[in-house]
Amino acid sequence: MPAPAIETTSLTKRYGGRPVVQDLTFSVEPGQVYALVGPNGAGKTTVIRLVAGLAFPTSGTVRMLGSDPHEHPAIRRKLGAVVEAPAAFYPYLSGRANLRLHGRLAGGVPEERISEVLVQMELGQAAERKVGIYSLGMRQRLGVAAALLTRPEVLILDEPASGMDPLSLHLVHGVLRDAARAGTAVLLSTHHLDEVVAYCSHVGILEEGVLIDQVDLGERRARYRATVSDVHEARLALQVQPWVREVSVRGRDVVFTLEGEAAIERVAATIVGAGVSLSSLGSDVFDLRSYYRERVESQRGRGQRVDVDDEGARLGRDGVGATRVVERRPAPAVTEEEPRS
Repeated sequence: MPAPAIETTSLTKRYGGRPVVQDLTFSVEPGQVYALVGPNGAGKTTVIRLVAGLAFPTSGTVRMLGSDPHEHPAIRRKLGAVVEAPAAFYPYLSGRANLRLHGRLAGGVPEERISEVLVQMELGQAAERKVGIYSLGMRQRLGVAAALLTRPEVLILDEPASGMDPLSLHLVHGVLRDAARAGTAVLLSTHHLDEVVAYCSHVGILEEGVLIDQVDLGERRARYRATVSDVHEARLALQVQPWVREVSVRGRDVVFTLEGEAAIERVAATIVGAGVSLSSLGSDVFDLRSYYRERVESQRGRGQRVDVDDEGARLGRDGVGATRVVERRPAPAVTEEEPRS
């Protein structure tokens, strides 16, 4: 198991004595895409700032590639980040000129690499246009392009899909998956719950600054579900098989994981052989939207909620790393999706 690229231990942040992030411990390993999700005010942006080195923790620790980004700021040269929505660029310069400037701040990036990320983010035809006439989605894609310029080992993005159309969303998700396959550790905040299941490997659910749950989506994708006439007999028949790892009951279904995908061919015969009728058999699609809502509602405290993500001093500054790391300014008219339609 590789060492974590991002690791927090008992991370806590207070503004004016009020806790915004509380005792947060989680890690992101190379090749993982970890999404922070939660309601407005849950503390997602504050966590992003803390991990990116834009805010100092009140207590606890942050490690990026084994180093504290405050004590060893040079480690941020291996970081690509956009902590702002929309991404900040000079509007009177072209997309290409803005990326050249980002490249210089990062210590130099070849022109070929700038062209490569522009094409990758489908901005090749708009490369020479002034950013001031870019749509919100185009500016967001340009922000992702800037974060990718130096092929960072760690990629941190705050609401990277904000303002994007469905095609742009699909593009960004694919780019993040490709970065993870190349070994990059990706940490992002988002409220696009349906898309998270498709391209993220792990999800952390925040509520009032507390990490109330973490979900391994890879493990969830490996689950199967069988609708049967007798769930208890079916469970007994499956749990004794050496190729079955876990079995549980959910209503009229048995839910299970297997040692390998090929073992699915044995399931029907095993259930029917136990004298149980089988109505359906297939993958157990994980409903993150419903799960998220249940977990948040079960933890939600009483009293009026405050959007703590928008509090605190403006801490943005130029990063030492691969891109200009800027804090996200709130968009008052935008609210997060309800977790279930």
